[in-house]
Amino acid sequence: MGTHEERGVARHGFDVADAVPVLLDAQGRVTGWTRDAQRLLAYAASEAVGRSVAELLSAEDAGRVPELIERCRVDGGWVGLLTALRRDGSRVRLMVRIAAAQDTRGPSRWLALLSELDEAPGWDMSRAVLEQMVARSPVGIAIVDTDLRYVWSNSALAQYGGGPPTRRLGLRLADIQPGLDAESIEAQMRRVLTTGEPIVGYEHVGHARSAPLRETAHMMSFTRLDDGHGHPMGVYYTVEDITDRHRTRRRLALLDRAGQHIGRSLDITRTAQELADVAVPGLADLVTVDLLESVLGGGEPAAGPLSDTGPVPLRRAGHRSGTERVPEAVVGIGEVVTYPAGSPPIRCLRTARSWRAERLDPLGEAWTEHARGGRAAIFLELGLHSVMIVPIRARGVTLGLTTFFRRHRQEPFEEDDLNLAEDLVSRAAVCVDNARRYTRERDAALVLQRSLLPHQLPEQDAVEVSACYRPADELTGLGGDWYDVIPLSGARVALVVGEVPGHGIDAAAAMGRLRTAVRTLALLDLPPEEVLAHLDDLVARSAREEAVQMGVEEAAITQSVGSGCVYVIYDPVDGQCTMAAAGHPAPAVVRPDGGVTFVDLPQGAPLGVGGPPFESVELALAADSTLALHTDGLLAHGDDWAIDADRDRLRAALERRAASLELRCRTVVDALVPARPHDDVALLMARTRLLGAEQVADWDLPADPAAVADARKTAARQLSEWGLEEFAFTTELVVSELVTNAIRYATGPIRLRLIRERALICEVFDGGATAPHLRHPRTTDEGGRGLLLVSQFTQRWGTRFVPEGKIIWAEQSLTDPSP
Repeated sequence: MGTHEERGVARHGFDVADAVPVLLDAQGRVTGWTRDAQRLLAYAASEAVGRSVAELLSAEDAGRVPELIERCRVDGGWVGLLTALRRDGSRVRLMVRIAAAQDTRGPSRWLALLSELDEAPGWDMSRAVLEQMVARSPVGIAIVDTDLRYVWSNSALAQYGGGPPTRRLGLRLADIQPGLDAESIEAQMRRVLTTGEPIVGYEHVGHARSAPLRETAHMMSFTRLDDGHGHPMGVYYTVEDITDRHRTRRRLALLDRAGQHIGRSLDITRTAQELADVAVPGLADLVTVDLLESVLGGGEPAAGPLSDTGPVPLRRAGHRSGTERVPEAVVGIGEVVTYPAGSPPIRCLRTARSWRAERLDPLGEAWTEHARGGRAAIFLELGLHSVMIVPIRARGVTLGLTTFFRRHRQEPFEEDDLNLAEDLVSRAAVCVDNARRYTRERDAALVLQRSLLPHQLPEQDAVEVSACYRPADELTGLGGDWYDVIPLSGARVALVVGEVPGHGIDAAAAMGRLRTAVRTLALLDLPPEEVLAHLDDLVARSAREEAVQMGVEEAAITQSVGSGCVYVIYDPVDGQCTMAAAGHPAPAVVRPDGGVTFVDLPQGAPLGVGGPPFESVELALAADSTLALHTDGLLAHGDDWAIDADRDRLRAALERRAASLELRCRTVVDALVPARPHDDVALLMARTRLLGAEQVADWDLPADPAAVADARKTAARQLSEWGLEEFAFTTELVVSELVTNAIRYATGPIRLRLIRERALICEVFDGGATAPHLRHPRTTDEGGRGLLLVSQFTQRWGTRFVPEGKIIWAEQSLTDPSP
């Protein structure tokens, strides 16, 4: 036996009543032998006395005898395990305690007390010791027979109900504790009796008879008892109260569930409903969540407790009941909640402190000012008997309140329940406040979006258009991509698609600045390459100014630097299309027969980074051709090595037929872009139209003042053919003034053109390069009133330059004749 094992044995007590005494002399010879010793080892006294104790031990322990005798001399005794040999040679495991036997008549002797272990690792306990163990155990212990009737139990079991042990004898569990769910417990006992397999750690949750309003939890273990022949005699089981552990685990589970389910979206009402859903039925039978109306709108409530004066506007944001359809709630979701002044909800709102009532007055009126059948609802009618009210507060601001009711469960709310409710609501309050802040920011972002993107595409006859926009930032719905359709003079139209690096509100703001700049430049009737050149200068200059203001190096570029843009001008009179690009994908063209080609467009550098001058290309488009302008988010990769593959995918999508251009545009985006794209996507599709020959009339005029009268008459005849005689006077005035200016100040050929579209357009071309200016002549001046008259009698007028000279134009609306 090793030293460690001996020390372990020495720590155990020793039952002297069950021990067999043997006397040894100083050398370890047997000097005294008893009848118990003879019964234990089967040696008679005459055979044992005088022999060395080593002769009675197994070989491995016999060699230890000299060492043990020496330890007895030094320590005054020894305790440990030894293996002895019976007379028939069989082995028996003994626990041995050796102590000095004081004897004044002769040399010192040793008293050895032997206790048989029967091969067990511990003691062979006496009945008295065992009875002490079970009687004094704090764990409830009981034994039932095969009929599940009590045959024995300890005193500790009485604390779980059912009375003292003597009252239990011969009774079953259901007899002594009728309010307990005895069936489930007895089912475990029968299972153990049938299978013989023990059940360990069975948890039973119910209500004790001594505390019927308080839920309790017990940990139980069941073991079958067999007789010597292996037949079942009954069941031995233990009971331990784990109510506190069970409640703690349930609270932690509820908080964990709250962390998983509350705040999954940034919608205020959904977050409020998630709070109610989590708390039922784990904590309460009915939960209502009321929020301040300003919170639901994303507003900023006042910090600190609410004012003591005036009504508190609340609205029901969520509720949940253990009963279907929430019959206890007298106010529906979204309805205004009005609480009387001085009622507990109002006090909680104003003081920002929680409140709990273990028992509500059954005949008391519900706090909500709402009538059922012409009378106020009372708590008895609603079935509510216990309540907790917890203000919803986040970052020092009161957002509303949450009310917890008990209805089905009879136990009232305790202080621990209030602590749990406050922890639950505090977690949800942060989510509600985040949703409120998001609502405010999103509303602001949507206002910005409405101001940045076209509300609707303008009406014009040059092209039929449809657009689709899908931002990567799904929270704000904003991105840096944009599109625009800008009517130009001469029935022409400008088509624009661009993108700003990044996403979100910063990119959207930068996009708005660029879109405004493009629209301003477009009104100057500049060709595409000049529009991009001016835009590039604007972005670069803004970046330098911002870098100086922010105190950073010029290399620290702003959001707009690196933006892309493609600018297209289409003329429905002759079908000519001119376009230029700055760091942007070239448009695709869908021919009338359905074939798709990509414009070979020179790629200029992105805006603001510098580079060579922008170049434009010009091509003729047949009627019913479709231009597809898009940002690079429409294509999956945008890498040079994947351009061909991306274009093949785009070509296949554009070749698909659709019932309308709008449906076709959306189909292309859906086919190429996931629901949550990694980049913003904008697609603008424009189906071209050509004005018929009957809508355009032009004449070459000589540079002779006499031609002015002929031009007036010619224009009048054309208006008569078009059925526009009511516009003859104004048109003759416009033609007279514009042709007169061309003859007087310009050089080269002069040409007059009238276009009948949505407006009546009058254009005069000359070879001059100087733009006319509107003058305000004095009363005594004899001339200088021509353009002033034109501006007064027409909707708009202007000048655009062409390679051969310039065109002065004026428009009169055909839908609204008044200038």
